[in-house]
Amino acid sequence: MDELIIPTYALCRRELVRFLRQKNRVVGALATPIVFWLLIGGGMGNSFSANGQTGYLNYFFPGTILMILLFTAIFSTISVIEDRREGFMQGVLVAPVGRAAIVGGKVLGGALLATGQAYLFMILGCATGIVSLSILTWLATTGAMFIIAVALTALGLSIAWRMSSTQGFHAIMNLFLMPMWFLSGALFPASRAWKGLRWVMLANPLSYGMDGIRRALYWNDATVSIATNFGICLLVSIIFAAVLFALASVIAGGRVAADLQ
Repeated sequence: MDELIIPTYALCRRELVRFLRQKNRVVGALATPIVFWLLIGGGMGNSFSANGQTGYLNYFFPGTILMILLFTAIFSTISVIEDRREGFMQGVLVAPVGRAAIVGGKVLGGALLATGQAYLFMILGCATGIVSLSILTWLATTGAMFIIAVALTALGLSIAWRMSSTQGFHAIMNLFLMPMWFLSGALFPASRAWKGLRWVMLANPLSYGMDGIRRALYWNDATVSIATNFGICLLVSIIFAAVLFALASVIAGGRVAADLQ
C-alpha cells in the first residue's frame, strides 16, 4: 500500500507547490472565468430569463465554476509535457513506482487545485449575494466539483501523455473540452436548445456534472432538465470520472517515443 500512497502523495504535493510558485497560473485560471462571467452574464442578462432565478448572472454562475475546473485541468496537465521535456518524467518512469501511482498523483493534484480555485469563486459569489450557501450545500457542491475535476484532469492527462507539443495539446484540448463545456448547459439549458442539439447535450456526461453543481447551489432551479435529481447527476459524474481515470491509467501504462529520449 505504501508503494501506492507515498508516490501519489509526493506527485500531488509537487503539483500544488508548483502551482503556488507560478502566480500567473493563479491569475489566468481564476481571473479569466470571472471576466467571462461578468461580460457574458452582463451582456446576455437582458435577453435571457432563467425560471426560478433572479437573472442570467445567477444561471451562469455554476457554468463559470465548471469553466474554472476545465481551465485548471488544462493548465495542470500541461505539466506532463513540461516534465517530459525537462527529464523529470523519465526519472519517474524508471523509478520503482507503478503507473497507477503516477496517474493518481497527477490527477489528485490537479483536482485539488481546481476545487480550491472554484472555492475562491464560490466565496466571491457569497460575498456578492449571488448564492447563499448552507453547510449541506457547501458539502454537496464540493463533492460535485471534486468529481468533475477528477474527470477533467484525467481526460487532460490521457491526451497530454502521448503528446510532446504544448501547442498541439492546446488545440486538442480545445477540440474536446470547449465543446463539452458549451454543450453542458453552462450557457443555456437543454430545454431551450434546438431538438437535435438537445440530444447531444443529454449524451454529454459533463452535462450531468453541470446539473449536479447547479442543483447543489440552487435546489429548486427550474432550468435544470438533464437529470431528475442530484443523485443521478452524481452517479453519472462518478462513472465518468472512473472511466477516464481508468483510461488515463491504461494510456500511462504504455510506452511513447518521448519516454525513450
